[in-house]
Amino acid sequence: MCNAKDYLINETAWCPGCGNFAIREALAAALAELELPHHQVLLCSGIGQAAKMPHYIKVNGFNGLHGRALPPAIGARVANTSLKVIVESGDGDTYGEGGNHFIHNIRRNPDIAHFVHNNQIYGLTKGQASPTSETGMKTKVQTAGNILPPFNPLSTALVMGAGFMARCFSGEKDHLKETMKQAIQFPGYALIDILQPCVSFNKLNTYGWYKERVYHPENHDPQNWQAAMELARQWGDEIPLGIFYNVPHETFESHFPTLRGEPLATRPFNPADLSSLQDEFL
Repeated sequence: MCNAKDYLINETAWCPGCGNFAIREALAAALAELELPHHQVLLCSGIGQAAKMPHYIKVNGFNGLHGRALPPAIGARVANTSLKVIVESGDGDTYGEGGNHFIHNIRRNPDIAHFVHNNQIYGLTKGQASPTSETGMKTKVQTAGNILPPFNPLSTALVMGAGFMARCFSGEKDHLKETMKQAIQFPGYALIDILQPCVSFNKLNTYGWYKERVYHPENHDPQNWQAAMELARQWGDEIPLGIFYNVPHETFESHFPTLRGEPLATRPFNPADLSSLQDEFL
């Protein structure tokens, strides 16, 4: 059996006080408490500060192109259905550059847990407005204030048919860990939008700003789509946390009978079996 420290590797390159530290520790604790062996977990990411996570967690890792964390994650999951596949990336990587993949991944519903570090800013490139930045937020680029309304990932996910979606705050690590465990165990695509303060480039949405606003709704039914939508759209003076929706439905993998049984990756393979296909195309 492993403990959380067994999943932590390498020295991090994040700013002191970054919300990513708590997310990393929550993920390591979640993996340990679920007793997931290192070799049975794959962590995929794109580009950004959050996307450095595969370098800091001792499991299989794939660090790919900007906004392209989901396609290799789906491919890996299809090739090896015994893997627990987790995607970790930021709000810019997932909702901006990767927005198209985000939407169509929800339609497919692969068995993947997706943890988005939402700091409402592009941190790696030193502080430009991201898709979730507040209207009016001033940056070094948007010197007169961001003119666009923020993208709402949770209401979008719900409309697109996501079976599991939640919002967490990196300042509440135990709650984040427990929610991660449920997302990893959910049979299908599970999204957690994690509010993560960027202490260097986002001077608006600070730890204090969030702590004055976040709360846990009482008596919420996570099978009630309308109630989940109301929570997903709530933002401002009060920001709800928790699992807003949890209703499993048919996964992408279940559409393919050939994926049942032994994973494709571990089945015997003889290159000579492809000779008929080669002959057909020659």
